[in-house]
Amino acid sequence: MVNSTPQVVTIAGSDSGGGAGIQADLKTFQARKAFGMSIVVALTAQNTLGVQSALPVPLDFIDAQFASLKADFKIGAVKTGMLFNGAYVENVVKNLKEVDFGPLIVDPVMVAKGGHQLLDQDAVDAIRNKLLPLATLVTPNIPEAEIIADMTIESEADMLAAGLKIQRYGAKNVIVKGGHSKAERARDLVLFENGEQLWLSSPRVNTENTHGTGDTLSAAIAAELAKGTDLKDAIIIGKQFIQGAIADGIDVGHGHGPTNHWADLSEDVVVESE
Repeated sequence: MVNSTPQVVTIAGSDSGGGAGIQADLKTFQARKAFGMSIVVALTAQNTLGVQSALPVPLDFIDAQFASLKADFKIGAVKTGMLFNGAYVENVVKNLKEVDFGPLIVDPVMVAKGGHQLLDQDAVDAIRNKLLPLATLVTPNIPEAEIIADMTIESEADMLAAGLKIQRYGAKNVIVKGGHSKAERARDLVLFENGEQLWLSSPRVNTENTHGTGDTLSAAIAAELAKGTDLKDAIIIGKQFIQGAIADGIDVGHGHGPTNHWADLSEDVVVESE
C-alpha cells in the first residue's frame, strides 16, 4: 500500500497572500483529492494589491527539493508555474530530465494581471525551446500565447494559429485560454497531439476576483492526471473547476482577490468539438 495514494507536485513560487502560486496549487490538489507537494522556486511578499518583494531560492536548494521528493514519493503528475528567470527555467528542465514525475503541465506564467511582462527574453527563450519540449500540456492565456508564438492574437483564428505554432515548439497538447478575449463567452481552445480540437466555453463572470486562475486550472488538470484521468477528461474537469471557483466567489483582500478553491465543479461549461 506504500505510495498508493495519487500524488502530484507543483514547481513554482510561493504566494504569501494565498491566492496563486504554490498555495493555490496545493489547495486545488486537495480539493481534487490528490496528495500535493511542492518544489519552491521563489518566495514572494504579495497580497491582492500586488507583489511587494520577491526572493529566489538558491539553485542548489531546488536540486535538493527534487532529490528529496524523488527518494520517497511516487509522483503521478507535475506542473510548473512562475519560474523566476532563465537560469531557474534551465535548472528545472535539468532536474525534470533526471526524474520520473509523470505528465508535465506547464503554466507559462509570463504576464502580470496588469499586463506587465514578468520574464526577460532569456527566460522566454528557455521556456519556449527547453521546457515546452518536455510538456504534456501547456496552458497559456492570450498574452502568454502572444509572447511564446511571437504574434498578435485578435481573433479565434489567431488563437488557433498561435496554438499550432506553440505545438511546433514541442508541446504535445496546448490550451490557449480565451479569458482575455472580447468574446461574449470565455472560450478556450484545446489542441491535442493527435490533431483533435476542442473549444471549451463558459459564461463570463463579472468579478475582480480572478487572482490565481491560471495556477488553479493547471493544478486541477495535473491532479486529475495523477489520479489516472485521461487528458481530455482532465482538461474538461479543470475547466469546470476553475469556472466554479470564479462563479462561486469569495471576498478576500482589497484588490484582485482569489478564486474559491472549495467550490463545486460548474455545470456551465460547454464542450464543442471541431
